[in-house]
Amino acid sequence: MAGKTAELRRADGSAVRVLVVDDEPTLAELVSMALRLEGWEVRSALDGTDAVRTAREFRPDAVVLDVMLPDLDGLEVLRRMRADTPRLPVVFLTAKDAVEDRIAGLTAGGDDYVTKPFSLEEVVLRLRALMRRTGVTDANAGATLAVGDLTMDEESREVHRAGTLIELTATEFELLRFLMRNPRRVLSKAQILDRVWNYDFGGAANIVELYISYLRKKIDAGRAPMIHTMRGAGYVLRPAA
Repeated sequence: MAGKTAELRRADGSAVRVLVVDDEPTLAELVSMALRLEGWEVRSALDGTDAVRTAREFRPDAVVLDVMLPDLDGLEVLRRMRADTPRLPVVFLTAKDAVEDRIAGLTAGGDDYVTKPFSLEEVVLRLRALMRRTGVTDANAGATLAVGDLTMDEESREVHRAGTLIELTATEFELLRFLMRNPRRVLSKAQILDRVWNYDFGGAANIVELYISYLRKKIDAGRAPMIHTMRGAGYVLRPAA
């Protein structure tokens, strides 16, 4: 690893937990070793069935998940894990690089996407960014945000609109938090990418639009809209009229 970065730990001071799932033993071990050098507690699994079982026992803070596994499809593994832990952050590993495959993975709830071959540094950097935006390593989290009838408890990571609990993935939560910290302010796609994804994601415009659409379905569905598109400028969150 090039250079030494500050060690990330959970908000309570304990080690971050990561589950690595890949059917190539050598690759799984290399990724696991790189993550252990970060001071994180790491477990690995070589197939989907073992991954689901290990996730239930280990309770990881994040999962590095190969899409192509010998028994269960990686997307099915993710669905099963999310049934137990709805907001579990996941980074997909795949040999596929087509845009439609990226969107398929993200639609299934993945928070990030790394294409093989990749550098170990890239995996670590993406996981560090994911840990920050999920709040796992944020000891200062704990504020309560409110915009109109929409509220967010940053410590419990619970979101309510008009008293109704809204379940969000890690990335959806971070996107909404950015919007709620900047109410009535128009945020450009570039600003959102920089804050929520922390790097230049391939198909950047599409990924912002995709996650805004996810939020709208959960926040605005059947209610007066709060998330508005400012054509050519970006997006803005306002209390419902």
